[in-house]
Formats: sequence, C-alpha cells, structure tokens
Amino acid sequence: MFLFASCRPIACRSYTIIKRSYTNLSIQHLHDLLRKNASNPRIIHQLHSHFITAGLLLLPQEQDSKKLLLFNPLLRCYSLGETPLRAYFLYDQLQQLHFLSDHDQRLPPFDSFTYVPLLKATSNPLQGNGLHGLTLKLGFGFHVYVQTALVGMYLSSGNRVDAYKVFDEMPERNSVTWNVMITDLTNLGEFEKALSLLENMPKRTVVSWTILIDGYARVNKPKEAILLFWRMVACDAIKPNEITVLTILPAVWSFGDLRMCGLVHGYVVKTGFVPRDIRVTNSLIDAYAKCGCIRSSLKLFTEVPKERKNLVSWTTMISAFAMHGMGKEAVNMFKDMERLGLRPNRVTMVSVLNACSHGGLAEEEFLDFFNKMVSKYKITPDVKHYGCLVDMLRRKGRLEEAERIALEIPSDQKAVVWRMLLGACSVYDYPEMAERVTKKLMELERSHGGDYVLMSNIFCGSGRFADAQRFRKLMDVRGVAKLPGHSQLT
Repeated sequence: MFLFASCRPIACRSYTIIKRSYTNLSIQHLHDLLRKNASNPRIIHQLHSHFITAGLLLLPQEQDSKKLLLFNPLLRCYSLGETPLRAYFLYDQLQQLHFLSDHDQRLPPFDSFTYVPLLKATSNPLQGNGLHGLTLKLGFGFHVYVQTALVGMYLSSGNRVDAYKVFDEMPERNSVTWNVMITDLTNLGEFEKALSLLENMPKRTVVSWTILIDGYARVNKPKEAILLFWRMVACDAIKPNEITVLTILPAVWSFGDLRMCGLVHGYVVKTGFVPRDIRVTNSLIDAYAKCGCIRSSLKLFTEVPKERKNLVSWTTMISAFAMHGMGKEAVNMFKDMERLGLRPNRVTMVSVLNACSHGGLAEEEFLDFFNKMVSKYKITPDVKHYGCLVDMLRRKGRLEEAERIALEIPSDQKAVVWRMLLGACSVYDYPEMAERVTKKLMELERSHGGDYVLMSNIFCGSGRFADAQRFRKLMDVRGVAKLPGHSQLT
C-alpha cells in the first residue's frame, strides 16, 4: 500500500529528524511547509511520513477540513512530481481507508481542490473517464476549475473529441479554460482556429495573446507573430509582460527588420522593461546583432551597469561579435569578463571559440582558449566545442587534421561537423576525403539531401561524372529531396 509501505524506509531513516522538526507544528504550519517545498521530493516524503505516523490523514469526520488542508496540497505535490501516478494511488488508498473506517458509508470529504490536481496527474484514459463520471456524480459538473482540469486531461491524453465536448458544454469558462484550448490548437498548428478562439474570448489576457504569438514564432512565422503583438498592444491596450517581450524578439530578428527591432526597443524602454529586466536587455542585444546592427548591440550592452550584467549578457555580446566576424573584439570582451571574476560556461566558450575561428585569429590563440576551457575552467568539450576546432582547421586548409579530430569526437550527434568538412572538401577540391566524409554522414544521417548534391558536385568538379550520376540516382532510390534555398528579401 502506497500510503504506508512506500514511505516506511524514509520514515525509518528520518524519523528522529521528523519528530524533532514537525511534531509540535500546527496543521496550518504543515500545510505551509508543503506549499513552500512542493518541488523538493525529500521534504515531501518526510512530511508524508510524519502525516502517517501522526495519523493526520485519518482524522475523525468532524476534522475533515483539517485533513483536507494536508491531503490536498500533498496530492498536488505528487501530481507535479516525477511520478504523478503516486497522486492517484494516494487518493485511491485514502478513499478505501475512509470506507473501511466509516460505517455509515458516507462519501469521502473530498472537494474541488482534490480533483483538480488528480485530473492533471491522470494519463490513463480509463482512469480519466472514471474520474470524469465521479466528478459529475459529486456535483462538480458546473465547477469551472474541475471542468477546466477535465479539458486539460483529455487534451494531454490525445482525446480531443471529449475535450472539445466538455469545453462546449461548460456553462462558465475562465481565462485558464480558454488558454488551455488555445495552447492545444497552437501546438497542433491550427492557428486559424486558435485565433478564432482568441477573438471569441470574453476577456482576452496577456497570457492568451502570448501563447499564440509564441506559436507563430516557433513555426517560423515572424510576420504573423509581430502583427499579433502590435494588435494586442494597439487594439486591446494590453501591456505585454516579460515573457511576451522575450517571445516577440526572436520573431523580430528572424524577420530581420532592424526598424522593427528599434520600435520594440523603444516600447520596452517606455514601459520600463529596460533596464529593469536584464533578460529583456540581453534578448535585445542579441536581436540587434542578428538584425545586422552590431553598433546598437554594443551601445545597449555598455549602457547596462556592470553590477547588473550577468554571464548571459557577456556571452550574448561575445556571440554577437563572433557572428559579425569581429574576433579581436570578442576576445577582448571575454578577457574583460574574466577580469570581473565571472566564470564562463559551455555556451560562453563556444561563442569565443567561434569568434576565434570566424574572425581569422591565429591558431595559437584559438588553442589557448580551448586548453584554458579544459584545464582552468574544467569544462569537458562536447560536439560544439570540437566543431569549432574542426571549423578552425578546415578554414586553414588543414583537412587531414580536421578529419582526425572529427573521428575522435565522442558523440553520435556530429553530422554537422562532417558536413563542414564536406564543404571544405568542395572548396579545396579533395574528392578522396569527400568520399570518406560522405560515408560517415550516411552512417549518421541518410536523409539530408544537401549531402548527396554536394558530393555529386564534387565528383563533377573532378571529372568523375559516372560517380556523380550514381549519387543522384541514390537520392531517388532513398526518396531523399534537397530543400530549396530561400531568402527573406522580397
């Protein structure tokens, strides 16, 4: 039994601590402890063990409210944990214990705060249907929070027919109900239906708009995301929150519109996000760089006081310099960061190594940074760091060394490294190595059409037309197609 057996080892190990820490606390204090430590499994298990040993989950009927004050948040903690099924086991066993101890066979004293987390924890369709029927029997058919949880449960299990039916039959809906439906339609890519729901909301919220804006941005529809953002601000007069701003900025740089980036910058300054929120500032620095204006990135970076800059701020600026081929500036920025006592992370090292490679700096400087990463900062290189090393070598024309490094990379996710080498083989006219590289690429990723086309072109360049034709036919046999190039310029 989960209520007793699963907690017994923890109770035995921690009983002395529990007895000393929790015994004299009131139920309200225990309730507050559950809420404050909802994400800490060890404390949750300790509290659960204490509830069992103290009999707090089996209080008499006249103390049902106190029992639920502990049981409901405990149920919620388990529903949000790594094994949400525990919430269902706990509910089921407490229900059985209630019927065993209550000779009048009254219904358990559960309320809406019991069934909302329970529905969120349920993934089994049969359990879900049973809980749906039970909530109707207990009179929760008109309870907006329970019905919203039912909609979410059906959507998470893929049963959209019943989810839409519950939604349509709800006599009352709150903003969370609408947001659950809009999120599902957005995740399915059904943006017209999601937008229709948004427009039919009695009272649209910033969360509702942000869900749809984020959906458009994630599927590379920046124009639609930007239009929706300005519609929210201008038509609904809704002030975006920091999540909305962080969502719209990637759409702005993806669209590549520097003027739009400036407009968003002006708006967030006017509304106080800059300089208050460093995350928004960092995202703006990144957006300016990706829109092609490194000066604006640097200006914004220098305007941030040193005490407010975090590691992400420095990494973003180093990455911006790398993106623009400004290797020396990136290296100087990295050294300034070190002088302030900040330790780089993996992303920072990728950025500075990229800067050394793209900026054409000396090989010795690149290797100094690579060795410092391993020896001083104890960062184990991954495929991205090795990729930077291979990129530097292939730019110097040292393809044999680059090939040896690629063979030693301890990762299966290194197709991009081999692809860089294949491009270098094309530039330096090295068909023999290109064949070896292509063989490795075929082992890792056979469905990338560009590899076949590039190998075919290398063979054509060296006069091996029969081999080129063989690769073209291999594309047809395997059903591989090369994605056509595209441009955002119109």
